[in-house]
Amino acid sequence: MTVAMPVPLVPLAPLLFLSLSAAAVLFFVSLFRKSGREAGYLAFGCTVLSAFPAMKLLQDNVTVSLLSGAIVVDRFSLVFTLIFLAVAALTILTSIPIVEKDGHSLGEYYVLILCATIGMMLMAGTEHLLTLFLGLEILSISLYVLAGFTRDREKSVEASLKYFLLGAFATAFILYGMALLFGVTRSFELRMIARAFSMPADMPVDPRAMMGMGLMLIGLAFKLGVAPFHFWIPDVYQGSPTPVAGFMAAGTKAAAMAAVLRVFCVGFQGPQVVASWVSILTVLALVTMTMGNVVALAQTNIKRMLAYSSVAHAGYLLVGVVVTSSAAARPEALSAILYYLAGYIFMNLGAFGVASLIGKETGEGEEGYSLYSYSGLARRRPVIAAIMTAFMLSLTGIPPMAGFLGKFFLFRTAVEGKFYLLAVVGLLNSVVGACYYLRVVVHMYMKESTVTTPGPPLTWAEGLSLAVSTIATIVLGLLPVWFLNLTRTLL
Repeated sequence: MTVAMPVPLVPLAPLLFLSLSAAAVLFFVSLFRKSGREAGYLAFGCTVLSAFPAMKLLQDNVTVSLLSGAIVVDRFSLVFTLIFLAVAALTILTSIPIVEKDGHSLGEYYVLILCATIGMMLMAGTEHLLTLFLGLEILSISLYVLAGFTRDREKSVEASLKYFLLGAFATAFILYGMALLFGVTRSFELRMIARAFSMPADMPVDPRAMMGMGLMLIGLAFKLGVAPFHFWIPDVYQGSPTPVAGFMAAGTKAAAMAAVLRVFCVGFQGPQVVASWVSILTVLALVTMTMGNVVALAQTNIKRMLAYSSVAHAGYLLVGVVVTSSAAARPEALSAILYYLAGYIFMNLGAFGVASLIGKETGEGEEGYSLYSYSGLARRRPVIAAIMTAFMLSLTGIPPMAGFLGKFFLFRTAVEGKFYLLAVVGLLNSVVGACYYLRVVVHMYMKESTVTTPGPPLTWAEGLSLAVSTIATIVLGLLPVWFLNLTRTLL
């Protein structure tokens, strides 16, 4: 059922409320300069409140297209909006004690988190290339600053500079691809582009359009962290503040996946075009899964290990994107992708949250995030060790965690869509991934501790963030049906 909205601004309530919240937090910070903790609480509250209108619109099954597709409010955008808001809320909770400890208790940090979330919401809620580009830039510019927020650390500044230079280069690819598509189709609307591509199989597609699609694919692959466009990820994640690294690993990946699904499932249609991007994405998925898992085996820094892990998970997600090329399998594939993303953000944010705790406990720098810092953790902090074990098991894909069913649903759709090679390689790579995920568990429970002090107690914000991430990871694994039904029909 499509609900006719009497007031055009009502469907925009989540986006407008979050935008006003970002302005309110910025105004608050301008009045009270040393109010980082209070600004964090205010930003967290505004993020949670923004979820209520999104849930109401989703419950009413609202479908509205405004300004020729520049803003689209539908089930797809609303589900992604709730995912983005969850990522932002958990990141803010994790950041409050970390940012204050680092001596950068500046409220602008939380304004940047909110602005990045607004960019993500624009990327998911549009069928217009210019709005997609606008959302991408809002997200990217916020992340460039967040990556170098601890500017007194050399690695943080280096991460920000690398991300800015490479990100600007990738953005140029996207923009040039959009320009070529507009030159061929005379439109920035994805549905108009799809009509231009929908031609008989015996008629050739304009090579400029194919080149535009290829350039956009390169730029989006960079944002998603797909090999061989992933080389920025380990350095940027390692140098960024740990909560920001988790925010990028979960939120940016979800936003990039939303853009990929919109562009490819709505715009790049037609038998010849679909066949082209299916072949390309199949190769990218195979390379990304394998490279991410194999290189992660050699990492002894937990942040770099999780960075390469995020590359591998991008490969798993591409398996679902390939399956969406089949109209019959598309609903199941989209549902599997959304379920996988929902589980991934909680277990990934939780893992980075624990990493920030251990880094705070053992000291900053390389030694603060060494794998050996987790040795004997079960004896000095048993609850934290148990929580980290849950996240590692979920990332591995061991039941009853959400990661198991996420991979099961993705690979099942690949088999049903007759993409057998992707399913087999994905399963083999999951076995490889178990080696480095379970290595963390071995260090926590079977190695002697290298740290004598138990570390500072959890703050209520850190405890709440870890509790929500852990419960969500377990509940999604035990009760997946409600979420799968929620995401059954999206595009």
